[in-house]
Amino acid sequence: MTFIDSPLSQTIALAGGDLHVAVARSDLPLGALCGFASRRNPKRPFLFVSKVLGRHLPVRPQVMRMVHRRLAAKLPANLPGPVVAIGMAETAICLGQGVFEAWRGGSGREDGLFIHSTRYRLRQGLLSTFEESHSHATSHLIHQPAAALDRALCAACRTLVLVDDEASTGATFVALVEANRAAMPNLARIVCVTITDWMGAAKRAEITAAMPVPTTFVSLLEGGYTFEARTVTPPAMPNVTGDGAFKDDLIPVNWGRLGLRRPRPLPAAALAIRAKAGERVLVLGTGEFVFPPFQLARRLSAMGADVRVQATTRSPILEGGDIDGVIDFADAYGDGIPNFLYSTRPGDYDRVLVCYETPPSTAQTALIAALGAEPVFFNAIGGPRT
Repeated sequence: MTFIDSPLSQTIALAGGDLHVAVARSDLPLGALCGFASRRNPKRPFLFVSKVLGRHLPVRPQVMRMVHRRLAAKLPANLPGPVVAIGMAETAICLGQGVFEAWRGGSGREDGLFIHSTRYRLRQGLLSTFEESHSHATSHLIHQPAAALDRALCAACRTLVLVDDEASTGATFVALVEANRAAMPNLARIVCVTITDWMGAAKRAEITAAMPVPTTFVSLLEGGYTFEARTVTPPAMPNVTGDGAFKDDLIPVNWGRLGLRRPRPLPAAALAIRAKAGERVLVLGTGEFVFPPFQLARRLSAMGADVRVQATTRSPILEGGDIDGVIDFADAYGDGIPNFLYSTRPGDYDRVLVCYETPPSTAQTALIAALGAEPVFFNAIGGPRT
């Protein structure tokens, strides 16, 4: 592959080497969809930084919703049912549920289920486990749905929709399908959905051939990449793997780990929040908890506020490139591992709302204090886990 710097081809100098990218097809300009940064991870020292995801960079909720709708519009309304959509933790949980909701609303289908992978163990039985080999935290868990009807839907699944923010090798998609194949014996179709697909035509054909059933790929951008590593001392990668303990007491509400046919309603604490016209507001999700904060952000935007959505992460990234600033703090799930917030500084907004699915704890104090933020606790809605 030949690379010449142009709107369709770029070479990006990163801490560990040079990343070359070439765009073959794109619904939106590369610069509007994606930037680049260096990971603190010797297994993969580069990162495609989405500008429309609402994770590492702040994004308007209207832009996120537009991306969800554009991707959903590429999914056929008549996919063989039942349909199970899986969002990949932690980055693509909000994206996955947003695409699923846009597809469900546009198609009128009621035979679909959204579920997301997680790094947190619950006492509910496991549907599958799989590995994301290049990740900072490789192991993913997918729990059995809580409701008996949803477990039956999974068992009868004929179309599996896999959602991630980007694809570079496709290996994670293959691993996920292999892990769930026995639990879904009627599987007839797979659709892999990403914002940016960097696999290239040859790798995409290889992944298609490795799948057990016909597979298609949906994205807003297709292209390819190569990485020329430099001989450098790799940065130390912090331990971002959890303790493996059951987290039911910390995350008692099913926001997607145990399957949802449609989103849960927002709790009273979130519904009570008001925003002024023109007020600069950051709605900050935490870890795997992003879609409900995104819903809150849409509400505040409808009130006339100038809203951005972002989320904390356990992904260790070096400052530089499209990452402008790093705040580190303890995780809110009792694992004692560092979490990070990128490209947001105190004073950037009139108001910061940090949204938690976990109960109040001293672990949350540092982030709230650093941003002068208001915590919003979503777990106090009561009722069963289902």
